[in-house]
Amino acid sequence: MPTISMFFGIIIHMYIRGEHNPPHFHAIYGEHEALVDIQRLEVIEGKLPRRALALVLEWANEHREELLEDWNLCRAKQLPKSIKPLD
Repeated sequence: MPTISMFFGIIIHMYIRGEHNPPHFHAIYGEHEALVDIQRLEVIEGKLPRRALALVLEWANEHREELLEDWNLCRAKQLPKSIKPLD
């Protein structure tokens, strides 16, 4: 599972193995993990602490197009590109 970005202790991953819809990414913070819908920017599975989730959603909103491009790369079984972390 390639790492796309890391910021404030949060790791963002996407699977290459032909993920299922809807387009999403995995956000991991400590022992917490959430799957976040890229188009709707909402958690579809799992849970993150409130502050970590706010940071993830802020980052995803800024990089939605890049996330969708990475999703399409993963669906084609190609490595996703790195995305700039949240400042």
